Amino acid sequence: MFNLEGIESPEKLKVLFACYDTNTDVTLSSGGNSLITLTMPSGDVLKSSNSAVLYLYETACNKLLDTGNMHWLEWEFSQLRPLVANAYPSWNAKLSECLLYLETNLKADGIIRDVDVVSCTILITLSPLLDDKYILDEISEKFPFVCKWYLDFASKESFKKAWKDVTLDQGRVAFKNYFTDHSVQLKATVKPANHNSSAKTTTCNTNNSQSSETSKPLVTNEELRSSFHSWNSISALPKPKKKSHPILPVKGERNVMITSALPYVNNVPHLGNIIGCVLSADIFARYCRLRQWNCLYLCGTDEYGTATETKAVQEGLSPQEICDKYNKIHSEVYQWFGIDFDYFGRTTTTQQTMISQDIFWHLYRNNYLLQRTVEQLYCCQCQKFLADRFVEGTCPSCNYPDARGDQCDKCGKLINAVELKQPKCKVCSNTPVHRESEHLFLDLPKLEPKLRKCLEDSYKGSGWSTNAKTITETWLRDGLKPRCITRDLKWGTPVPLEGFTDKVFYVWFDAPIGYLSITANYTEHWEKWWKNPKHVDLYNFMAKDNVPFHSVVFPSCLLGTDDTYTIVNHLNATEYLNYEDAKFSKSRGVGVFGDQAAHTDIEPDIWRFYLLYMRPEGQDTQFTWNDFMFKNNSELLNNLGNFINRSLKFVSKTYQGIIPLVEITDTDLQLMALVNREVKGYISDMVKVKLRDNLKRILNISRLGNQYLQENQPWKLIKGSESDKVRAATVTGVAANLSCLLSVLIQPYMPHTSSKIQQQLNAPDSVNILADDAAFVCTLPGGHRINEPSPLFRKVEASEIESYRQRFGGEASKKRDDADKEDEAKIEADIANQGNVVRKMKAEKAEKADIDKEVTKLLELKKKLALSRGEDPNKKSKGGKKKK
Repeated sequence: MFNLEGIESPEKLKVLFACYDTNTDVTLSSGGNSLITLTMPSGDVLKSSNSAVLYLYETACNKLLDTGNMHWLEWEFSQLRPLVANAYPSWNAKLSECLLYLETNLKADGIIRDVDVVSCTILITLSPLLDDKYILDEISEKFPFVCKWYLDFASKESFKKAWKDVTLDQGRVAFKNYFTDHSVQLKATVKPANHNSSAKTTTCNTNNSQSSETSKPLVTNEELRSSFHSWNSISALPKPKKKSHPILPVKGERNVMITSALPYVNNVPHLGNIIGCVLSADIFARYCRLRQWNCLYLCGTDEYGTATETKAVQEGLSPQEICDKYNKIHSEVYQWFGIDFDYFGRTTTTQQTMISQDIFWHLYRNNYLLQRTVEQLYCCQCQKFLADRFVEGTCPSCNYPDARGDQCDKCGKLINAVELKQPKCKVCSNTPVHRESEHLFLDLPKLEPKLRKCLEDSYKGSGWSTNAKTITETWLRDGLKPRCITRDLKWGTPVPLEGFTDKVFYVWFDAPIGYLSITANYTEHWEKWWKNPKHVDLYNFMAKDNVPFHSVVFPSCLLGTDDTYTIVNHLNATEYLNYEDAKFSKSRGVGVFGDQAAHTDIEPDIWRFYLLYMRPEGQDTQFTWNDFMFKNNSELLNNLGNFINRSLKFVSKTYQGIIPLVEITDTDLQLMALVNREVKGYISDMVKVKLRDNLKRILNISRLGNQYLQENQPWKLIKGSESDKVRAATVTGVAANLSCLLSVLIQPYMPHTSSKIQQQLNAPDSVNILADDAAFVCTLPGGHRINEPSPLFRKVEASEIESYRQRFGGEASKKRDDADKEDEAKIEADIANQGNVVRKMKAEKAEKADIDKEVTKLLELKKKLALSRGEDPNKKSKGGKKKK
């Protein structure tokens, strides 16, 4: 008997196929979501597809599945299923890596092809992807055994019948809602029986909550052996190097130079500015130092141009006074956020003039400059030519109404100010007129062959973000055009060529050269960094709007000198971070700016954490106060902080602050193996500058630690037998050492927190090193004394968050707040009504499946209310049912 209405899912397809394939008549039902309930003759109910399939085949065959094949069900649930869910409807590299494991096993030993339970669980999970013949053709060469296995399976009449019944002739499109609906929980609820048999693989659960299906990732014997070896290799760690200025390239070492886009000096940076360049670069620089690489991190304020002139007029100061004022503000903001520059400089220096003019003369003598008459926009009201960024209008390509005079932020096209529709002066809002002026242009078409060859080599660097490559290639695809490098301004680096001495260099010719001049102000040996391409890796960090000037214009200028300049190897760009449902605006009081963050009760490390957690790597992201509170309270306080504090407090109270001796068991090695996977991924992803992913790896490790403590419960073992006490000591020692590892991995992200943890641990400096083969090692041996532990984080209350939301929300904040309260009131009313429905159905003793359906609706409403309040929607209320 089947009652399978609701979201169509592979889970339903599995169970239905197994019913048809085994010719079994059972009671199946669905509660309107992806979960299947199978009622056994005993009256017991199975609530997961794998458990139901296992039961059906074991019953039909009257034979238990051996443990050697049982791990394939575990593999499907813990590894394959989530990857398919994330990949649908296309394919991705991570899924390919996962299937390589399956292909290898099929090639070496095809026995699993003949195991019906394995075929059903794995192939039906893959079916929403492999039903697409284009995907099947694309991967057939790489995974021929998998594809042949699937095609043979899909030809079965049982599969065809089940596929038709579930998809209703819609094909793979029928599963769209299942993969896109956020209410779908890819967690099962029933664990198959553990049958006695020898297994070749060890498993370990990594979820916080106990999953009742096979959700334990595989841990191989090789991983266990490697973890045991690593744990005992502490003596191999050297002492970390101390920083000594000036930092210069060292022969035989990896020399890394890091720059972040030079912030304009005409305003205070907001949170989006900070994560877009200086903070992201700081994370990577701190990581480089952990790796013991020879690293130089440089930045400074970009101080020339119309933006500075305009700001000076607004504040009644000279341009130089504006630069002095805001350079100091920027320095103080970054210092508060813990940005550890090796040198923070500025562009209004003698070195800037000398190096800019030298590069100009090389380009001029090498015939890479053109002279042209230019039609420009002139503001009669302001009595001056308008720089590109001080003209706004409608984009001629996409009709975006807020395009700038040099580039459209919506379509990304490079434009000239005179091409704008309905142009307006950004200063006075008057319509400018057209006037002619003589200017110098960089001949980018002539330099394009050199640039393309340079980019071919540069792209080999692993630090290029996808958007940086895409933006660069878009410029090249459209064909490069000559680019003006001079402007009719007063405040800037003067052009030294006769006939143009009344002009200055355009900011996007001049500003990137600031990296060189800032280095020259740091050390007289600046050319050892900037004219040493074979021995220096250059990493640039910026927001996406700065990409073309760093990947096309600036490299072309350096290549045009025919000198041996260091050209960028890795260019990492972010998308935009927005604030709540608006853009940051100092004038409208919308958003948090750097100087304001310092006047809250939130510590710099917490700001760093959330900005990195929300780093806009693949798409624009949004800063929201509710989410800020939720991430602090759940990830920092209840996850990371909870694990470290409970671990160290147990050492302090139970062992008088002395790390006990440990006797490692397989259980401990399983934990170490899973931690080492995350550490290996951390090393690999950091080289690719996947900063956000690696922060989540750190949090995954602390989750493993929390589960390890919860499963072993040393606070209970210490009260037991002598063997129990030995076990308690081991768990305590391992947890303390895991806290030490976390203090190292978190150091680039939260340096103050890292230092605080290591102070509490009394950890030696030697722990602060990460090698290529970094792993979980015993850095705190038995007998090591720790200091007094204390909480790392505090709970952020809703009332505090609300005060910040009002404070930084501008005029629109009150309107949004009123709307939010109306929404919450409506949800609360819906919860009350739905509660009445459930109570009435229970009183009338309605069918359990119907009651469960209404209970699910009630739980979803409660989850929606929790999210609107910034609370954890999965947090269980304390206490049990009241006794009658």
